[in-house]
Amino acid sequence: MTNFAATEPPGLSDVWAIGDAYEPFVGRWSRLVADEFIDWLGVPAGARWLDVGCGTGALMQTVLSRAAPASVTGLDPSEGFLGYAQDRAKDPRAAFRLGDAQALPFADGAFEAVAAALVLNFIPAPALAVAEMKRVLRPGGTAAAYVWDYADGMQPIRHFWDAATALDPAAEQLDEARRFPNCNPASLLSLFRDCGLDQVEDRIIEVPCVFRDFDDYWRPFLGGQGPAPTYCGTLSDERRATLRDRLHARLPIERDGSIRLTARAFAVRGIYPT
Repeated sequence: MTNFAATEPPGLSDVWAIGDAYEPFVGRWSRLVADEFIDWLGVPAGARWLDVGCGTGALMQTVLSRAAPASVTGLDPSEGFLGYAQDRAKDPRAAFRLGDAQALPFADGAFEAVAAALVLNFIPAPALAVAEMKRVLRPGGTAAAYVWDYADGMQPIRHFWDAATALDPAAEQLDEARRFPNCNPASLLSLFRDCGLDQVEDRIIEVPCVFRDFDDYWRPFLGGQGPAPTYCGTLSDERRATLRDRLHARLPIERDGSIRLTARAFAVRGIYPT
C-alpha cells in the first residue's frame, strides 16, 4: 500500500485556522483548480456531496455553483476554517461538520460524491482517509482528490522554498516537496486503487497565478497559514527582509509590476464498485 503520510518537521507544526489569511495564500488558486476538477468529475445533478477537509469552502462553493447538488456537507478539523466557510455559505444546501477525515462521522453509503481538495498529504493516515471516503459512498459513487505539485509545478511556493533554502539550508526539511514526496500521479493512483476503487484515473490541472505586484505575492507569506508562512513567521525581521529581497530579485516581474506564475495540481478519481 502506498505510504502517502506527511512528514512533520521537528519543532514546527503547520497552522490552519485563519481563513482570511489562507484565502490570499492558497485559497484563490485552489478555487481555479476546483472549477476544472468539478467539471472533470461529471457527477450527475442531484447528488449528495461530502467535501473532506473543506477548509475555507473553495471546493464546496464550486460544487454548489457548477454541479447542481442536492446537498454539500463540508467537514474539517479546524473550527476557524469551518466558521469562515459557514459565514460565507449563503446556500441552504450547504452544511458543516467538525471532524476527522480518518473517522468520518457519517453512515455507510451516505453520499454519491466524496472529494478532498489539497488535504490528503496533510492527513497522518491518508489510506485510512480514502477508505473512509469509499465507505460513505453509495455503490457507483465517485471519490476524488487533488494535491499540489509541490516538487515543480506549484510555482508561488516553489520560488519561496528555493529562495529560503539558498539562504538557510535547514529550511529544506520544511519544504513541501521534501515533506510530501508522494504528491504525484503514480502515488495518487496507487492510493485509490489500493482502497478498492474502480475506474481510477488521474488528471493534471494547471491554472494561472497572476499577482498584481510583489506585495500581492509576498503579503500572504506573512499570514502564518501553512508551512511556508509558518516558517516565515519564525524568522527575525532582518532574515525575513533578506528573504523578501531574494524573492524580489528572482521572480519574473513584468514591466507593469505584475508577476505571472502557474500552479499545477494532480487530481485523481475512482468509482465505488457496484
